[in-house]
Order: sequence, then C-alpha cells, then structure tokens
Amino acid sequence: MAALRILVTDDHPLTREGLSLAARAAVVGAQVDAAGSVADAAGLIERRGPYRLILLDFALPDSHGYAGMLRLQQLAPTTPIVIVTAHERANLIEAAKALGAAGFVLKSQSLDDIAAALRAIAGGRTHFPDGVGADPLIAAARDRIGKLSKAQYAVLLALADGRSNKQIAHDLDIAEATVKAHLTTVFRKLGVTNRSQALLAAGPLLRTEDAATP
Repeated sequence: MAALRILVTDDHPLTREGLSLAARAAVVGAQVDAAGSVADAAGLIERRGPYRLILLDFALPDSHGYAGMLRLQQLAPTTPIVIVTAHERANLIEAAKALGAAGFVLKSQSLDDIAAALRAIAGGRTHFPDGVGADPLIAAARDRIGKLSKAQYAVLLALADGRSNKQIAHDLDIAEATVKAHLTTVFRKLGVTNRSQALLAAGPLLRTEDAATP
C-alpha cells in the first residue's frame, strides 16, 4: 500500500480536507496522510514514505518560498510534488517548473478539476495552468541555476533567506566547511564572485515570496 499513499501538506484544516478528498478521488484506494508544515511533512516522509504524490501549500510559514519544496525533494527524490497555492503568478509557476515540481494547482479550482490534475500527475504527466506566458527573466535565471546540484540549490535558497554560513550548516545538517565549498561552486557556476551577485543572478527564481504578496 506504500505506493498508494499521498501526503497533503497545508496549514488550514478545511483546505487539507478538501485536498485529501481530491487526492482520494484521483487515486482510488489511496491512503492520505496530512501535515500542517514542511517540518511535519518531512517527518512523515522519513517515518512513513515512500509516497505516490506530495501536495504542498506554497505559503506555509516554514516553507520560505520554494525552499520547503526543495527540502521535501531531497527526502523523496522520486515522488512528484504538486504546488498548491491561491496565487496564479507567472514567476511562481516558472520557478516551480525550473525547480522540478510535477504540477501547480490553484486553490480556486473545483475539487473535480484538482482531482483531474492529480490523476494526470499520478499517471506520470505534469500539470501547470494554461495561458501563463514564459517570463524571460525567469527563463534566464533558470538557465543560470540549471547546473546546480540539489545540495547547491539548498544552499542558494538558504542564502536568499539571509542566513549565515553557520545557520545554513545547522539547518541543512552539514558542516560549515561544506557550506563554504558549495558556495564556491555556486559562485563559479553562476559566474559571480560573492553572495550579493549570486542573489541578483538567481533573483527572479528566489524572490517568490514577495511575488506572492498581493
């Protein structure tokens, strides 16, 4: 039954319940686990994974933009992750694609439409809103960071939160020397020489939280 387990992560109980109903309709016989934060979701993945699908609210208090998705990707690298949000913004969608999300679902959609999207993703396809044009700034940033490994992504996203090397090492459970080594590689791959330049180079993908603010 592990292959038929779905993880729904949202901090609003009613939304969790609605998404759980859509997930059960999408994958008949699926068992749905619920989490209210990225940390709770990570714990469930470590204890109960693997999952067939992971649904992740973009605006969780501990998600920090797409850093939360990246953390779950590291724990469940083969599981499709679907971003769920109320914000239909081109840069959010482009960033989700660039960082490897399997889908982007809007909370304003009907449960039937969400279930259809999840069914498609469970079947190996991707699902993103139609009619959202490509943002050239997002595309350029995506190309710049496309050579980074997942570990280097994690360090870059932590850097975007303004965390020090020591804080990044603690949060990612790695040595501070490893953080410095990752940053050196990130700077080289982005063609920059310092933190500020790195954030400018990848900015359109990293400034997703500001973009979600009305």
